[in-house]
Amino acid sequence: MRETFERTGAGVMGKRMFDLGERAWPEESPFHTPVFVVTHERRDPWERPGGTTFHFVNDGIEPALDRAREAAGDRDVRITGGGATILEYVNAGLVDEFSIALAPVLFGSGVRLFECVDASRVALEPVRAEPTRRVTHLTYAVRAR
Repeated sequence: MRETFERTGAGVMGKRMFDLGERAWPEESPFHTPVFVVTHERRDPWERPGGTTFHFVNDGIEPALDRAREAAGDRDVRITGGGATILEYVNAGLVDEFSIALAPVLFGSGVRLFECVDASRVALEPVRAEPTRRVTHLTYAVRAR
């Protein structure tokens, strides 16, 4: 998974994930790239030590992705979540590939990632599985049907 972070030039996340992380992340957040937060509220950019600036985009998922692509240049854009935000991007046909870190922990709530994928429009093709002692990293290509 380290190569995923090395290829990433910018990120996108939903407001709910940002809200949870804003309280939990250390002062130097873990992203080290610009991150575009999909939200309905207006807020000035929030710059953190280590190269992360959170930009708040309140005009939809596509403008957030466009801004992230521009910031990333020739590197990847990583949509970090949460689950509802990832589903929006997958169902809109805006995701080429995604990875899941599968760990044997049951939280009891959250979004079932594949439950709301529009199978009439989207096909998922396994690309690789990378098991470790604590987590299995699954990567899928997203194809239009």
